Amino acid sequence: MKNDVCVLVPTLNEAETIADIVTKFLADGYQVLVIDGHSTDDTRELAASAGAEVIVQTGKGKGQAIQQAFATIESEYLVMIDGDGTYLPDEIDVVLAPVLRGEADHVIGNRFANFSRGAFTKLNLVGNKLLNKMFGIIYGGWLNDILSGYRAFDKKAYKGIELNKTGFEIETEITVECVKKDLRIMEVPITYLPRREGAPTKLNPLKDGARIGMTIYKLAKLYNPMFYFGVFGAIFMLFGVGIGIYVVNEWLYGITHVLLTILSTLVIIIGIQLFIFGLIANLIAALHRETLREIRRKMRDVPEQEKD
Repeated sequence: MKNDVCVLVPTLNEAETIADIVTKFLADGYQVLVIDGHSTDDTRELAASAGAEVIVQTGKGKGQAIQQAFATIESEYLVMIDGDGTYLPDEIDVVLAPVLRGEADHVIGNRFANFSRGAFTKLNLVGNKLLNKMFGIIYGGWLNDILSGYRAFDKKAYKGIELNKTGFEIETEITVECVKKDLRIMEVPITYLPRREGAPTKLNPLKDGARIGMTIYKLAKLYNPMFYFGVFGAIFMLFGVGIGIYVVNEWLYGITHVLLTILSTLVIIIGIQLFIFGLIANLIAALHRETLREIRRKMRDVPEQEKD
């Protein structure tokens, strides 16, 4: 069974940790593919010396590396783990088990179940919780750790999802795609460790956190358009009502603002139209999801010999 599992390790300057990770997985009988983002240290050499297959990604960014790896790998099962040493290779059985048992198509390792002191800053903790809540509100999938880098997939999952993001938003996009494709998602508790000394993080909490939040929001236009357009509608309506309150207050003192009255009316109408558009788009999206769900159900019922 382990011969059917490929461990994917995206790396960028992980010389401090990569050899230990590769050695551990290979000793346990797993295939290991390291896809490197043009490291300037000895990451590639150390990974190859430890016995891993090493590929240099064609583009830049963690997201692009994962897209390239998903297109390259053909194993029945895939485990994805960061190369920074913050995850335990020993816990691969925990992450992989639900997929091997056929209970899930995609498994996410929940770092918040057991994280060590110093593994998260207070800003990281607050940001992660906000992004997880935002994801739950928009997509209805109440998960604890959508940004985890320790994941397992069956072949249907990692070959079926469509990815476009090239940066640290990739974990978010993977999770959204799995929800959109009606894949069975499960979370399992894992350990999360602080980064080793000499291995600084490449993630900027504010910049990358904002990009991840925007990714969650932008991807909602296809899954939950009511939320996507409703936010714009609410902004327009609040702006229009604010102008309207000012106009009415001035009118009470005998001052008339004709142009502001027209502007207030137009802005409120635009807000209402955005809400209506969001509602119609939401109905179309729901119908589309239901159609795809029915197609997938019928495909599962088709005997394998008929598919061939």
